[in-house]
Amino acid sequence: MHLNVYLAGEIHSDWRERIVAGADGLAVTFTGPVTDHAASDDCGVRILGAEDNKFWHDNKGARLNAIRTRKALEEADIVVVRFGEKYRQWNAAFDAGYAAALGKSLVVVHGPEHQHALKEVDAAANAVAETPEQVVAILRYTLHGTLP
Repeated sequence: MHLNVYLAGEIHSDWRERIVAGADGLAVTFTGPVTDHAASDDCGVRILGAEDNKFWHDNKGARLNAIRTRKALEEADIVVVRFGEKYRQWNAAFDAGYAAALGKSLVVVHGPEHQHALKEVDAAANAVAETPEQVVAILRYTLHGTLP
């Protein structure tokens, strides 16, 4: 068995790298959004032309990013969505909802401080983890049925 895993969510910590490193040797392909914040924000205007109005600047970027995100979510076997301690990750919540609507297996990652705010997202998930290492254990168990 081989898994395609989409890593969605916050971009301000090393959680993705920890999952990828921990899954070394497992039959997993990882995808995710563009994590270069400036590139993600400015892709629309850099490719399609400048906008004076910030709404349209952001709208162009969001639409271009959606091309990548939709394709990757549709091809994923498992979607992992990380909610970090800082910032409000509205895009992460959207990705979790989109994955749930597609019927994808969903793993949500966040600390206890977000438990109440994310109760509906958690209820849609197959698993709620607190650490990247727990996500790796979920992947290993899914692939091999082995426990840590």
